[in-house]
Amino acid sequence: MKILQLDNVSKTYNAGSQPLHVLKKINLEIEKGDFIAIMGPSGSGKSTLMHIAGCLDTPTSGKVIFENKDISKLSEAELAQIRNKKIGFVFQTFNLIPRTTTLDNVQLPLIYAGVEAEKRKTRARETLEQLGLKERAFHFPNQLSGGEQQRTAIARALINKPSIILADEPTGNLDSKTGKEIIDIFKKLNKEGNTVVLVTHDEQIAKNARKIIRIYDGEIS
Repeated sequence: MKILQLDNVSKTYNAGSQPLHVLKKINLEIEKGDFIAIMGPSGSGKSTLMHIAGCLDTPTSGKVIFENKDISKLSEAELAQIRNKKIGFVFQTFNLIPRTTTLDNVQLPLIYAGVEAEKRKTRARETLEQLGLKERAFHFPNQLSGGEQQRTAIARALINKPSIILADEPTGNLDSKTGKEIIDIFKKLNKEGNTVVLVTHDEQIAKNARKIIRIYDGEIS
């Protein structure tokens, strides 16, 4: 089953007098259960590709088909609904709310989805236990190690049982040992049936995926 399809997707920004062509007619298909690494040097367009795949940005031209629906021209409110219910995001900088506990950080997508409080807490506790964070539920981000913060971010990404997990340089702020532990979590999640797309510039990290897609100067090579 195809979860995400990009058909001739291009992205151009108006940068001064010359347009900046960041993506050039990208074609990409992601199937349910895939584990894909997107690789490329800085400025290659890989993060822009991730943002379009994750409904954080829209293409200048081309189509984005998500679960058989063309989402290229949807409104921001409609895209926000897809982001909240269908896509789990994990970022390099964790993006946790500093003065909020681990449990409450993980619950956040369920709050936006309108899930009632007791169900939110139950599901958040279950997800934290799945990630080995049961004992950290009432700690704040500054009381967690880098690896624990990233595991919290992964728990938050999983809480809505998304169709796809998009991870943008998820090991970028971690030492190599902790980075390997985080990648092992993604591998385990993929074996359990989750679809994972990982953006990285690290060849060793990318080798953990089942498929590597390389992007240079806005084009898939």
